[in-house]
Amino acid sequence: MSIAERIEKDYVDAYKAKEKVRLETLRLLKTAAKNRQVELKQSLVSLSDDEYMSVLLRQVKQRQESIEVFRSAGRNELADKEQAELEILQEYLPKQLSEEEIHAIIEKVCGPFLAEGMKAMGKVIKSIMDAYKGQVDGKFVSEAVKARLQKG
Repeated sequence: MSIAERIEKDYVDAYKAKEKVRLETLRLLKTAAKNRQVELKQSLVSLSDDEYMSVLLRQVKQRQESIEVFRSAGRNELADKEQAELEILQEYLPKQLSEEEIHAIIEKVCGPFLAEGMKAMGKVIKSIMDAYKGQVDGKFVSEAVKARLQKG
């Protein structure tokens, strides 16, 4: 079952069960996917799983950033709402890699680029993020790659 089919099925289930937060979250996700489909001018063809994953990751990142902003502004009720939406969206992400697995990947990918130093940071991060889309946190990968390249 594709991501889009799973989300559509869960959307209908949430509608029937009157799960308001899940329904609203999935509706927003479906709308974002539809907007992306229009951007790509693919109105007759549905998004591929990879493209849908990009939309999903963008939605997750927006929620994470909103939570940080709301918490720092003391708006905990809004942060809690965003947290609930984030948890629903994360159900559709693939299993996240552990820190040890990410560090092992970074060691392997950084090897050929160590001579270039910090100039290679963008290449290394891009290759990791492309290969492990949805399985790694971009912020964590960025910090770990930076630390590894600085160490030499």
